[in-house]
Amino acid sequence: MTPEERSTLVARYRAGYAAFAAVLAGVTEAELDARPFEGEWTAREIVHHLADGELSSAVRIRRLVAEELPVIAGYDEGLYARRLYYDVRPIDASLEVVRAARAASATILDHLTDEEWARAGMHSEMGAYGVEVWLRVYAEHPYDHADQARAALTAVRDARA
Repeated sequence: MTPEERSTLVARYRAGYAAFAAVLAGVTEAELDARPFEGEWTAREIVHHLADGELSSAVRIRRLVAEELPVIAGYDEGLYARRLYYDVRPIDASLEVVRAARAASATILDHLTDEEWARAGMHSEMGAYGVEVWLRVYAEHPYDHADQARAALTAVRDARA
C-alpha cells in the first residue's frame, strides 16, 4: 500500500462515524425497531453491532502494533446480538463508543512508522492479517452498515407513506 493509499483510507476511517451517524439523524424509536426485511437486523441492532465491531477493531489494531505475531480472534456476531440485548438497548452509548473508538484509533494511525504499517499477525478466520488489512476492513465498516441501516430505514419510511 502506498503512503497516498494509506492517507486516503485513514481519512475515510476518520470520517466513518459521521457518515454512519448521519443516517440516523431524526430516527424515531419505532423506526429503530422496525424489521422491514425478514432475517435482517433492525437499525437499532446495526448500531450495537457497529459499536461492538469498533471495540473489537480498537483492540485489534493495538495488538497488531504492540505484540509480536498476535492471534486475532474472530467472534460470532449473531451470538453477540442475541446475548448482548441489541434489540432493547438505547443507541446513544453505542454511538459514542463508535465515535470514541475511531477517534482514539485514528490518532494511533497518524503516528505509525512504515515498519509498524507492515506489522501482522494471524486472524482465526482470515489467516494472515496485518495493519494494512485491518485498515482496509475498518475504513469501510461504518459505510457498509450505514448502507444497511439506510436501506432498513428507507423501507420503513416508504411503507408508512
